[in-house]
Amino acid sequence: MKSSFPLVSLLAAVVVDAAATFDPLDHVNLFIGTNNGGNTFPGATIPHGMVKVGMDTDGNHFAGYDARPEYNVTGFSQLHQTGTGGAVPLSNFKLFPVPHCSAFEQCLTTIDSRKTLRKLLPDGSPDDFASPGYFSTNLSTDIRVELAATRRTGLHRYTFPSSSTTPRILLDITNDGQISAISPELNIDPKTGRMQASANFATSFGPGRYDAYACVDFKGEGYSFSGPSEWGPYKINYPDKNGVDLSQHYYSYGSEHGGLLSFPQNTKSSTTTILARIGISLISTAQACRNAEEEIPHWDFDRVVSDSQKQWRDILSRVQVDTTNVDEDTVTLLYSALYRTHIVPGDYTGENPKWKSSEPYYDALYCNWDTYRTLFPLMSLHDPENFARIVRGMINIQKHEGWLPEAREAGQPQFIQGGSHADPILAEFFVKFSDHAAKLGVSSKDLYNALLADAENQPPNWNLQGRQADVWKEKGYIPSDTTYPGGANTKQVSRALEYAFDDFAISQVAKILGKKSDAKKYTSRAQNFLHSWNPDVDAPDGSGFSGFMQPKFANGTWNYTDPRHCSVNDPLKATCFLNAIRRDGFYESSPIVYSQYTPQDTAQLIKLQGGNEKFIDRLNWIFENNYFDSTNEPSQQIPFMYHYANAPGFSTQRARQVIATSFNSTSTGLPGNDDSGAMASYTAFYLAGMYPLPATKQILLSSPYFPKISFYNPVFKKTTTIKAVNFTGNPANGTGGNVFVKSVKVNGKPYKSNCYLEWDVFTSGSTIELELTDDINVTCGMGKDALPPSISTGGYN
Repeated sequence: MKSSFPLVSLLAAVVVDAAATFDPLDHVNLFIGTNNGGNTFPGATIPHGMVKVGMDTDGNHFAGYDARPEYNVTGFSQLHQTGTGGAVPLSNFKLFPVPHCSAFEQCLTTIDSRKTLRKLLPDGSPDDFASPGYFSTNLSTDIRVELAATRRTGLHRYTFPSSSTTPRILLDITNDGQISAISPELNIDPKTGRMQASANFATSFGPGRYDAYACVDFKGEGYSFSGPSEWGPYKINYPDKNGVDLSQHYYSYGSEHGGLLSFPQNTKSSTTTILARIGISLISTAQACRNAEEEIPHWDFDRVVSDSQKQWRDILSRVQVDTTNVDEDTVTLLYSALYRTHIVPGDYTGENPKWKSSEPYYDALYCNWDTYRTLFPLMSLHDPENFARIVRGMINIQKHEGWLPEAREAGQPQFIQGGSHADPILAEFFVKFSDHAAKLGVSSKDLYNALLADAENQPPNWNLQGRQADVWKEKGYIPSDTTYPGGANTKQVSRALEYAFDDFAISQVAKILGKKSDAKKYTSRAQNFLHSWNPDVDAPDGSGFSGFMQPKFANGTWNYTDPRHCSVNDPLKATCFLNAIRRDGFYESSPIVYSQYTPQDTAQLIKLQGGNEKFIDRLNWIFENNYFDSTNEPSQQIPFMYHYANAPGFSTQRARQVIATSFNSTSTGLPGNDDSGAMASYTAFYLAGMYPLPATKQILLSSPYFPKISFYNPVFKKTTTIKAVNFTGNPANGTGGNVFVKSVKVNGKPYKSNCYLEWDVFTSGSTIELELTDDINVTCGMGKDALPPSISTGGYN
């Protein structure tokens, strides 16, 4: 398996030549996480493109692709998600090259009969190559496939060997990732070969279905033809020569339908190369055709790749690093992570099937519960313009549907995992860019009204949008014993904790807008996490720790969930994934982890747990007994929680140990699925030596993996640089080293804290100098503002 550079282990000691010309695209490995459950997408797309053209293999692969050589290629489809769970999403409208048939009618067209292995490289890996905006593979049939994309259109290049005297390409309409298609339609123009197709498909993480449309045209490269030499629709393995639509077939659910075309061979060359241009729409086939014609009128494959690369280079080059004394694998991890944070959400502007609007429309939100913590704060640092467009799109959805979107696919709401987490996303944008919101097209009035709708109005089905707002406002928690109409009685504790953070996010917006009574109200509701804290529950393992988040009955008495529940130490081995009948109160993470997660008021949490020393002991216990799980989002901030107990050196070491043990640049280099870029942005922040506090003006500070890292913000037109002035390298196992922050200067002056940065260092463009030491017992400093803020200490007043 090829990429744009060799895959090396995390322990490699290859030193990058800092003097060399640095192109961030040379340091992006699209194959990271394509195995081992990472579910990442390695195909061709532009930043936040709707179309994501990629190779599909047999098996249950959520982004279509599997890097292992034993998996067969089944097609090259146009829509994908990345890093998801649920059912296999999208993978619509597969094209596939057919090298040989004894006759048109004898061509085998089903997905099982056309399966083809890839050629192998000398090391036994598949002969696949990928770089931002481009993907290629060499099939065992001697056909070479290359893929590129614009926002709503894919361009495929198929090069057939001389033995393919009649090259053929099929369009598979019904085989999406779930084989869920119904009502397929196809029209073939026998003169031009244009195929227009549509079907209705199932979403992958919710109950909805959606219509999708495709328009495919073909053109010879290096030779020309006026149209196909043979054409016809197919059902199963029965192509119907000279047919032009599916009306001559008996449609039955579960059958495979599509179209097949034959083309003249290029007799003047040893190979025949055919371009396939496929526009996609959620509106109509006519619009799919317009998309293709408008976005790729020139049919220039190399130009499409070049244009895509320019877009990727523009975004990725906003983050610059000094690579002196840094191994190549670390550079690769950073830029690959940055790359994956810009695959979704996708810009579906103009493709909203439900209403017409001049506002941007972004889809592929999968899900905000995953991405609000780190993905959008990373966009704040270097890509606020796209961030603003996403926020505008979310507000527009709220105006038409009543609530902000939480999870979304192809225009359909998907299942909610936690709270209403568009709230901290909108708040993250407004807290950071309120002075620039109007210029970026974001109405502060509409943004605030959208937040209030989530906070105050209960939807008909809180499984799909909004919150269980009525009982939350009444009690300040979600009772575990009473069934309420409107959604599943599950995840009560974890939802309550997330609702509290959502309300905290709203309070920060209210303060900026001068809405003092609302700010007070939502700050008070942000402390509702206290209603879920039971001080009398002991850890069952004899560790001596007491006090955990627990479920509560409607009458105010406590229910009980084993604190080990949902962890690797759970005696019942529960996973706590989405399940409407589960009544334990928690989602994906244990009460032990959730008991450490109140970002808005960690000082109060430390007080509940008996002070700094006991808080640190509990954090150590979590790591030493494998309660920390880097694959689940509630765990992501846990390594940095030592900051709040004035022990930031331990945060630095824990964070670095997480990178060393769980992340590398191989195809198995993620510990779990990428969660639509959530894990990628989490990795990028760790490598940059920071961890964000969403919807606030503070970013927790550690040491970067580079002697210097810079962020350019195009809204501020400023560059902020963090320098590790006495950087000596990164310990391979994450333990020890000259990596602990002893002191901080901003623009040459001592800073108030060694543990966090205020947002103004980024708005003004600053030079931040970190003095490093090998002493893990560093502190946040001596001043009253040295510790990171919390509600109970007046930090957000």
